[in-house]
Amino acid sequence: MDNKDVISVLNDLIETSKDGEKGFQECAEDVKNPRLKSFFVQHAQDCAGAAAELQQLVRSLGGDPETSSSVAGALHRGWVDFKSLITGKDDEAILNECERGEDVALKNYRKALEKDLPANVRSVLETQLQGVQRNHDQVKALRDTARAN
Repeated sequence: MDNKDVISVLNDLIETSKDGEKGFQECAEDVKNPRLKSFFVQHAQDCAGAAAELQQLVRSLGGDPETSSSVAGALHRGWVDFKSLITGKDDEAILNECERGEDVALKNYRKALEKDLPANVRSVLETQLQGVQRNHDQVKALRDTARAN
């Protein structure tokens, strides 16, 4: 891949990370449980850190890094807001939507890692994918606990 293609892949993942940051922030605002609120705030910060790391990679490749979330992410958050109004914003519903967002992030990272990327970029993406997988698994476990209650 040439630098332009690598930058494009990274900018797509910056949007994904920004989507995660905004999604987790909105979840933090909507949940009532203080433990969940803290969990979401921390994960929003983690997503912001991942985006910053990817932005730095783009700069190092001579590109202009993406600075905003995606249209698809904005649409998803709008759907979450609408659905939350209908379901009363209970923790399980919020966690369900959060898990769906993490499913998209996992898909985007896996798709990026199918490409022929430079070793330093691949290393960063593999590490970030592990974080996304951990987020997904934690959200799923919290959702399962909320469902059981």
